[in-house]
Amino acid sequence: MAPPDFSGTWNMVSNENFDRYMQSLGIDMITRNLAKLIKPQKIIEQNGDSFVIRTLSSLRNYRVQFTLGEEFDEDTKGLDNRKCKTLVTLDNGRLVCVQKGEKKNRGWIHWINGDDLHLELTCEDQVCKQLYRRVQENH
Repeated sequence: MAPPDFSGTWNMVSNENFDRYMQSLGIDMITRNLAKLIKPQKIIEQNGDSFVIRTLSSLRNYRVQFTLGEEFDEDTKGLDNRKCKTLVTLDNGRLVCVQKGEKKNRGWIHWINGDDLHLELTCEDQVCKQLYRRVQENH
C-alpha cells in the first residue's frame, strides 16, 4: 500500500510536553527555554517511499532524508548531537521511526488527519505531542 502524501509545508499549532521531552534527551536549560519559544515549520518532500523532512526555525534547521524500510545512520547535529541507527516504516498510514542509540525508547510517529500533521516524539518515558497545519499554497 502506498503511503499517504505527506508532501507540503506545515506550520506548528501546538507543542505539548516539549520541555520534558528535551530534558529526556539531555538538552540544557538555556537551549530548552529558547526552543519552547519557537514555532517551527516542517517542509516535507515525498517521492514514493523516499522522504526529505526539513524542520526550519529561527533557532536551528534540521534535515533528515530516508527511504521507508531502509535503516540509516542519523546524526542529530543541532538537536541533541547524537548518532543513532534510524529506521522509518509505514504502519497503517503512519510514518513510524525507531532511533537506536544512547537513549532508550527513542523515535517518532507522523500521521495526517485532514489538513493536520500529527507528530509524537518519544524518548525514554516522555512523549511530546506536536500538531502542524498544512499551509495552503497560493497559485
